[in-house]
Amino acid sequence: MTLLVLIKLIIFSKHNYGTHMDKKIKKVALLTSGGDAPGMNACIRAIVLTCLRYGIEVYGYRHGYNGLIQQEYLSLRAKNVTNIIQRGGTILHSARCTEFKSDEAAELAGKNLDILGIQALLVIGGDGSFRGAKHLSEHWQGQVIGLPGTIDNDIYGTDATIGYYTAIETALESIDKVRDTADAFERIFLVEVMGRHAGFIGLSAAIASAADQIMVPELSRAADDELENIISHIEEVKNRRGNSSYIVVITENLWAEGVTKLAEILTERTKVDCRPVILGHVQRGGSPVSQDRVLATKLGVFAVESVIEGKTGVMVCEANHELICLPLETSWEKQKELDPYLIKIQTDTFDLLNRP
Repeated sequence: MTLLVLIKLIIFSKHNYGTHMDKKIKKVALLTSGGDAPGMNACIRAIVLTCLRYGIEVYGYRHGYNGLIQQEYLSLRAKNVTNIIQRGGTILHSARCTEFKSDEAAELAGKNLDILGIQALLVIGGDGSFRGAKHLSEHWQGQVIGLPGTIDNDIYGTDATIGYYTAIETALESIDKVRDTADAFERIFLVEVMGRHAGFIGLSAAIASAADQIMVPELSRAADDELENIISHIEEVKNRRGNSSYIVVITENLWAEGVTKLAEILTERTKVDCRPVILGHVQRGGSPVSQDRVLATKLGVFAVESVIEGKTGVMVCEANHELICLPLETSWEKQKELDPYLIKIQTDTFDLLNRP
């Protein structure tokens, strides 16, 4: 993030964007939407305890926007969030809801919120969930605030999203274990991680595990060129250090025919046994690491404080250790870029790292 962009974001955060300053907040609702992410429970806990601290009733809608349409909710108290900070997943459960894209669904959701007397809705999720929150705001007069919760870390304006750090750690642990067996058999392993549209997990996991190569959407090239690049590098490494393990981190759905097919091609072309390892949804699970728990707690508390200040139509996030608010539209109108220095490290220095 450039200094100029950061300054603009901070200036924006100093203003009350879409404020509702003329009413006292008495009831708040929250939901988790889209893919689950480790740390969502920590965020729910922070929201509930902060609401109770300010004398605000808080309700949780189950199964994302589906619960909002079907009026499936529960009143949340301190006992509901006891000992959940270390749990993965979400106690409110999550889901995707294509039905919510219609005006009728948003109008029904707004009526259901009004029936309960809800004045503000907090949505924990990714850019798709934020689109739903924006859609709701066009049919409901209450306040709407988003909290970035996705392992992909692809939300523009925030340094990290809830769940991202845990997903990296999960991928890293798996790659380290794969490395052991790769060394034992001197094999090539293709480790597929999540992030079909964003390579944040892939790049960070590759750097942390000393992977030999990465394949991520932001750095992708034509399939034939990508294949020849991998093969030429494998051959170069073989010439330098003989038979040895070789790890490629690749994001999901990047290879059109699938990572299993790519492994077959590499085995045939290099004459070295190549095996695919698809981590899949294991990256979404597990106890959140400390960074995700702390981030989720900060954003949860800040979201409630932002509601009390009257803000609406925003997502709360953290940039350079400062909590700020940005328009919900930012999450899908601007693309978050990979750290260029990490790209440089991975793509420009691996030749040196692979020398004996």
